[in-house]
This record gives sequence, C-alpha cells and structure tokens, in this order.
Amino acid sequence: MKRRIASILLAGAMVASLTACGNSGGAGQNAGDGAKANELTVWCWDPAFNIYAMEEAAKVYQKDHPDFKLNVVETPWADVQTKLTTAATSKNLDTLPDILLMQDNAFQKNVISYPDAFKDLTGSGVDFSKFPKAKTAYSVVEGKNYGVPFDNGAAIAAYRTDVLKEAGFTDADFTDITWSKYQAMGKEILAKTGKPLLSCTAGESDLIMIMLQSAGGSLFDKDGNPSMVGNDKLKKVIETYVSLVKSGVLVEVNDWDQYVGTMTNSTVAGTINGCWIMASIQTAEDQSGNWAITNIPKLEGVGDATNYSNNGGSSWAVTAGSKNPELAADFLSKTFAGSVPFYETILPKSGALATYLPAADSKVYGEPQEFFGGKPVYAQITEFASKVPSNNTGVYYYEARDAVATAITHVVSGADIDSEIKTAEDTVKFAMGK
Repeated sequence: MKRRIASILLAGAMVASLTACGNSGGAGQNAGDGAKANELTVWCWDPAFNIYAMEEAAKVYQKDHPDFKLNVVETPWADVQTKLTTAATSKNLDTLPDILLMQDNAFQKNVISYPDAFKDLTGSGVDFSKFPKAKTAYSVVEGKNYGVPFDNGAAIAAYRTDVLKEAGFTDADFTDITWSKYQAMGKEILAKTGKPLLSCTAGESDLIMIMLQSAGGSLFDKDGNPSMVGNDKLKKVIETYVSLVKSGVLVEVNDWDQYVGTMTNSTVAGTINGCWIMASIQTAEDQSGNWAITNIPKLEGVGDATNYSNNGGSSWAVTAGSKNPELAADFLSKTFAGSVPFYETILPKSGALATYLPAADSKVYGEPQEFFGGKPVYAQITEFASKVPSNNTGVYYYEARDAVATAITHVVSGADIDSEIKTAEDTVKFAMGK
C-alpha cells in the first residue's frame, strides 16, 4: 500500500473553511454526543489493516473490561486531516472522536499547528520506552508525547535470491554494506542478468528521504528552519541517487503501479522501501521462496551513517474533544502499548507489523516465512526498527519533500546540484513566508 501523502495537509488547510458546513452532519459531529463512561469512538482508514487492528484491540481490552464498547468510523486519511483542520480552526473540538489515526510524517505539523486539539499522553501510563526512539519522536513536540505508535515503517532491502544466485551473489553479500558496494554489485548483476537492482517512481523523494534519515539527516534544523544549503548529508544522498540512475542500477518508472509491477513482473532484482512493501511483493505468489530481506546500504564518508531507516507508519492520537480521555489512554496503553498477544493476533491476517519492541521476542514474530526464504523476517524487521535514527519532520515536511523531489529530477537531467538545492530551500522558505 502506497503511503505517499504529499500535499494533503496543505490542501486540507485550504479547504477547511469550505468543508465546515459539509462536515457538520457527518461522523465527526456525533463523535462526542451521548458519550458513555465505557465507550470510545475512533477514526481510521483501511478495513483490512488499521480498522481490523483496532477491532481486535477492543476484544483484548474487553477481556478485563466486558462493558467496554468501541465505535470505529471508517475515515480515509485525507478526510481525517480535513476534519481535524476544520475542527481546530473553528474551535469546535467536540466534533472530533476520542482517538484518531495520524500519519507519522504529519504528526508534528498537526500538533504544532493545532496544539489545543490533542491530549498530552506523557503521563498517561503509556510506556514509551517500549517503542523505538525514532518512532516515538514523530509524535513528540517540545518534549511531550502526543501519539501511541502503531505500524512499522522500518526500511528494508528485499532481493530476488534466484537472480542474485544467477550473478554469483547471495543476500548475505548485501548485508551491512555501503551504497558504493551496492552499486558495484548491482552493475555486475545488471551485466549478467539484464535486471537492475532497484526501481523508483520518477519525481518522488521516498528513497532520498530513506537515505537521509539513515544518516540522521533532515531537511530542517532543530528550530524548524529549512536546512538544505550546506547540508552535506543531503548533497551526498542526491549524488548517490544520481549515480545509481546513471549506472543503470536504479531504473525510474512513471507511477506507483509500474513500480510494483517491476517487482511482481520480475523486471528488477530487488527493492528498498518501508517494510509494508512486503504486501505488494507477496502478491506474486509464483515468486514464493525467492525473496530475502536484509538491512539497507549506508552512505560512505558521512558521520552517523547507519544501515537503518524508515518510510511510512502511523500513530494513534487522543483528541481534546474526547469525553473519555482517561479511558482512551488506558485502552491504548493496555493494547497497542502493552499486549504482545494482540500483535501476534493481527500479524498473520493483516500483516500489521508492530513497532512495539517486546513483540520481536514472541514466537509468532519468530516463525519462519516461506515466501522470504524461510527466515523469521518479522522479528528481523522489528530489530531494524529499534536502530533507526530519528528524523526531524516539522511543519513543512511535505513541502520540503516535494521541493527536493523536483531538485532530483533536474539534477538527473544534468542541472547543477548546488543550484537545485538552493532553489529547493528557497521554495520552502517561500511557502513558510520567509
């Protein structure tokens, strides 16, 4: 499932005033009406993933709280953002549910923009030490926790082992390596098999952001100001990306469907993305047993470079419109932040991989997965998540991503990298009114 949601936040803000009347009779209007002491309302999307997980969490909580009732309202992410913007700007927080799901990369922007719309969960009983620091950091503002982490977006490198074998390599050769080593082996594989190692959608910045976060880099400084010009990590990342394209090891395609098709149609020998890409890979049932997973390459000559990163994921927020905020916090702390059996239940059916660290030690997470060469990949990925460096997103994260994506397109076509980085920074400053 594609997690790319660039520009939705900006669009939501622009249409907020236009949608206020249209939303007045929707699910949000009744979110707090007639609230009962043992009842919660939740907004989230994707019946097979997020909604299923929330409904299973309710069953877990009901074992010790039999009178508990959970109302899940299916709400697409774009609608969650628009309704949240409308409620916050109109100061009508009662239209919000008790709990809503938030894309991680949008969390800080929303809390900073609408600080009165969310409950501080720092002292709520949720043990945030049970999650990777990089995951919790997405929903931390001024040292306070506003989100309970959910699904895992830890980056993986996935390879077709049969193609690697044809070229004389194994997945072990791609573990704990650098990008230059990756490119060198990729060129050899391309020469022997005719298959590039990697594909990406042209004009997208997902891979760039994965590379940047792997070295603890960001597009903003600690005060939220654009920090692209003079950003050695960003420049190294763009140079690496351009080199991969020019070598033929990375092939760019036009859209998401073509990207997935490069994997399922055996056009490429691998991919690098958030671990949720495994669901798309596994649609090619005839390739079962011919895929393996390991960590991603790291940048050379860059301080703090690691073989770990993230792309995507989401967290739960308790809204200020909740009539039962203590119940909401307790529910989340006993399920998403406190139950390994819960995560064991939802994994096989939904593929919802936890960022809850204790789950990595469970028997279910340690079970071999036939599709991925019989390896315990779920435990492996949960370990990856614990090593991901934090990434400063801030308020204008998506505008910055888009500006960098444009810069990459121009550099691939031959433009000067320093000039394009400056243009990207100027674009974001303009959006910020600076």
